[in-house]
Amino acid sequence: MSMRIALALVAMIGASISMSSGAQARPELVGINGEYAPGTIVVKTHERRLYLILDSGRAMRYPVGVGKAGKQWEGTTKIDGKYLHPAWSPPEEVRRDKPAMPDVIPGGSPRNPMGVAAMTLAGGEYAIHGTNVPGSVGGFVSYGCIRMLNEDITDLYQRVPVGTTVTVMH
Repeated sequence: MSMRIALALVAMIGASISMSSGAQARPELVGINGEYAPGTIVVKTHERRLYLILDSGRAMRYPVGVGKAGKQWEGTTKIDGKYLHPAWSPPEEVRRDKPAMPDVIPGGSPRNPMGVAAMTLAGGEYAIHGTNVPGSVGGFVSYGCIRMLNEDITDLYQRVPVGTTVTVMH
């Protein structure tokens, strides 16, 4: 085997390993304990998982990225808006930490951290949204938003309406 072919094989294997090392898009049907009404979204930050309750004891489970240390929150709120390919304006806290960031990143831009869809949460600047950095899903990475793989936010977006209850717990 020539050195050129060997190097190409190593590069190909390395690329496939790096692409598969992050969270994979695939909601899973799982059992869940708790008294949640069907249709409720439950985010367990310590697990870095989001659950959509289907019925008593069953849920769809998705991997998520959650708030980094000092940026996590817990409580119950509702989805107050749903947006496909949303533009994004960084909140004041993000602007403070990253002053070179533009005021608005248009929807569809590869630099837009909201990904392909977003569902805003009532009472704050948080959302459940896609991402332009799929490797961040599964980590403690955000300023409090719940990040999903674009394929997963697309699936969840189609399953839940505005007004859906969202409970976030540590």
